[in-house]
Amino acid sequence: MTTKKRGLGKGLSALLADKPSIDNLINEKDDQREGKIKYISLDNIKAKKDQPRKEFEKSSIKELSNSIKVHGVIQPILLRKKDDMYEIIAGERRFRASKLANLEEIPAIVLDAKDEEVAKLALIENIQREDLNPIEESIAYKNLMEDFNLKQDELAETIGKSRSYITNSLRLLNLDQRVIDYLYNGELTQGHGKVLLGIKDKKAQVELAKRIIETGLNVRSTEEEVKKVKQDKNISTKKKTSNKKDSYIVDLEEQLIRTLGTKVNLTLGDKKGKIEIEYYSDEDLQRIFEILTH
Repeated sequence: MTTKKRGLGKGLSALLADKPSIDNLINEKDDQREGKIKYISLDNIKAKKDQPRKEFEKSSIKELSNSIKVHGVIQPILLRKKDDMYEIIAGERRFRASKLANLEEIPAIVLDAKDEEVAKLALIENIQREDLNPIEESIAYKNLMEDFNLKQDELAETIGKSRSYITNSLRLLNLDQRVIDYLYNGELTQGHGKVLLGIKDKKAQVELAKRIIETGLNVRSTEEEVKKVKQDKNISTKKKTSNKKDSYIVDLEEQLIRTLGTKVNLTLGDKKGKIEIEYYSDEDLQRIFEILTH
């Protein structure tokens, strides 16, 4: 049985137009790509400021650093020349790990890439190889669309995802900021986030998110809890609607209050209604009785 390679859609070849695709450069045999690989001093390399991945696990970098000490950097990083430095397009983890391993230089492929190409390539590299957390991914999609005026279907085609996947990812940014933080920190999964979007009330959304974290609710159980929250909300809304009085009834209540000198409540039903008159002592009851019987 053959294993299907995870695709990149139009991906890199589309982004680089007539340039050789990065996948091809990376996958070439050593003797075929040797002339394209340069060894660049780590002191001449800088990270990209708007790199999609904002957090790198120290333990992961340490493990990679230990591997590099033994085996070296097996796969070159991708750079572009910018001013008098080289800017990282893809491979910041390898760059950081190499510095930690006290290397002086690192193998790299230097590309002549524009800002839009660099942004897309950095995102693709992270998605395909490192798995951004759900919020990092959503923010990266949002920035790409805004910075380069891309539509969802254009972005989806470029990075090899479905349009619905892009849409669902972007929707996570509509969650309450506290819930977004839980997702960013890994306390909630993307599945939890999608289900919590079903709760429009932000306070209820946060309360359930906290309960998920405290009790370890899985996504299926969270779906059931969201249904309960929505049902309770509907019941509450119906009660509020049914309790809302017509202005005519409110006016009658006010007239009775002025006449009787006490609180009066009129309740309407489908076939019958109810008048509630409050009194606060035997004397008060006698006073009201005399008003009603004269």
